[in-house]
Amino acid sequence: MTHSEIDVKKGANPVLAMQCLLQGLAWLKKPELRKFVVIPIVINLVIYVTFFSLGMVYLSDLIASFIPGWLSWLEWILWPLLFLSFLITGYFTFTLFANLIATPFYGKLAEKTLSLSKGAAVAPAEQPWSKVIFSELRRLGYLGIRALPLLLLFVIPGINLLAPFLWVLFSAWGIVLEYMAYPLENEGLLFPEQRQLLKRIRLGALSFGGIVVLGLTIPVLNILVPPAAVIAATLYMEKIRKVQ
Repeated sequence: MTHSEIDVKKGANPVLAMQCLLQGLAWLKKPELRKFVVIPIVINLVIYVTFFSLGMVYLSDLIASFIPGWLSWLEWILWPLLFLSFLITGYFTFTLFANLIATPFYGKLAEKTLSLSKGAAVAPAEQPWSKVIFSELRRLGYLGIRALPLLLLFVIPGINLLAPFLWVLFSAWGIVLEYMAYPLENEGLLFPEQRQLLKRIRLGALSFGGIVVLGLTIPVLNILVPPAAVIAATLYMEKIRKVQ
């Protein structure tokens, strides 16, 4: 898939992102996808249970340290907002870690999803491992370079009140880069091309990422969202392909 092969207007539609994610959740039950779904779900379960256990111990104290004394009278408003923001931040971090482990399964899941969508077997584009690994490192570097300044904002009094909202927006973009990578890599596009393509449909892409981020914060559902998001990303890219 190239830039000229996508319908930019259709891809920028936020409703399509929601429709694809709901379809992705429904497709988790398909027998043809089961073997590519079960192991990632187990991986997610182990990691999220670990994160939740640690969060219950440390999160309250961490949030309290970010509310300045002079804003203590607004604590009843700020505490829920900061809780949600830290929850999203944590889930984004742990999702990247879980996806790194589950990458071999997600690549095959995207491939099989596309085959089911088309009704015929689809062979992924062949890429040298060196190029694929370098592409992944570039994506991690791209996210890391932008994440560090945002994290520093959390420790600056006053400004740290805006940091969670900026992090939510960054998380949505990072998540869409993460999940769209699987179908696009199968199409032969590596990170630089993936990023340029997604910029052309930024509103739809951010909507997709935002919905996935929200799903990752909902207990139980967050175990199912990662493989569902891979399926949804594959269906999304197929739906915005121009009819030849």
